[in-house]
Amino acid sequence: MSPTAEADQVVPDYRPRFPAARGGVAILGCGQIAQSAHLPAYEQYGVGVVGVWSRRQATTAQVRHRFPFVQQVYPDVNALLEDPDVRIVDIATGPRGRMDWIEAAVSAGKHVLAQKPLTTTADGLARLVPLLERASALGLEIAVNQNARWAPTWRLGTQLIRAGAIGEVVGVTHLHDKPLPPLVGTPFDDVDHMLITDYLMHWLDISRCWLEGTEVQTVQANESRVPGQPPDSRNPWAASVSLTCSNGATSSLRIAGNVHTARPSCPFWVHGTQGTLRGSVLPGTDPLVLDRDGTLTPFALEGQWFVDGFAGTMGELMCAIDEGREPENSAAHVAASIRLMLAARVSVETGGVPVALDGLELSPVRGR
Repeated sequence: MSPTAEADQVVPDYRPRFPAARGGVAILGCGQIAQSAHLPAYEQYGVGVVGVWSRRQATTAQVRHRFPFVQQVYPDVNALLEDPDVRIVDIATGPRGRMDWIEAAVSAGKHVLAQKPLTTTADGLARLVPLLERASALGLEIAVNQNARWAPTWRLGTQLIRAGAIGEVVGVTHLHDKPLPPLVGTPFDDVDHMLITDYLMHWLDISRCWLEGTEVQTVQANESRVPGQPPDSRNPWAASVSLTCSNGATSSLRIAGNVHTARPSCPFWVHGTQGTLRGSVLPGTDPLVLDRDGTLTPFALEGQWFVDGFAGTMGELMCAIDEGREPENSAAHVAASIRLMLAARVSVETGGVPVALDGLELSPVRGR
């Protein structure tokens, strides 16, 4: 049996980080996710929220009662965008029309934190290039709420990989071993290829982050309906996505369907040339363990994906603004993950054919 070492040595900083000044935020689209994750995160970490707005007044009717630190509910979106006290617009709407909201916020001279997926179409991705150029000319940052990057186990895993703890990454493996969220009759079920387009974007994104330093060359994906899936459910409940990189490294993600288990988990393995990381992104399940040189080093972590991940994305944007640099979760950086998602959808629509990533040309790879 391998010896176990206590992880009481220097541990990379995985907690959300903020500058001293952390105010001037307004939430555009203050619906379910904003009220269940964004606002609780901002309240916990002392982020100043100038105000919120949603299309329907009923959506925000109880916001100031539930979250007294929110200063106001705007009567309309123009009031939000024109407020001089707002410096960051947190766009928490659905993906439809999101690029329009980002353009409006940039035009108003605001930094942006946009919900994921940043866009679900190749046209939206193409719109991003001139938009980023415009934002840069105005000294503005556009970041994406890829909040799972700051889920404690994934964030510490990222920091350990960057520090060379397992050498060069050889392979990334994910298994979705938990029930699906409610889908039937929800807006999520109206999204084409919902698992790949939206739900699994976190897993695709973190896999790409862990594979940085090499180039993803091909993406292969499949999806299928599963036994017991309700007939009125529009989207398949099973999916798999595989990535192959230029240096031979690979990534694999599998979701089997609506898993029934007394011990839900989302385990992952990151194998490297000198060691392995094992863990689960869900709190209270498998701890993060570094396996290297015959020694297992477990890490006792604080926090949870919800809500620390949501604090992490906003904190990184605020720190980047304060330090005059591009945030880790910049739209430019996340665009590469969007390309993987779009390629995966092309693969599904062509019967699981591997798709080559070549600029924005997402063409099936033939002859394999």
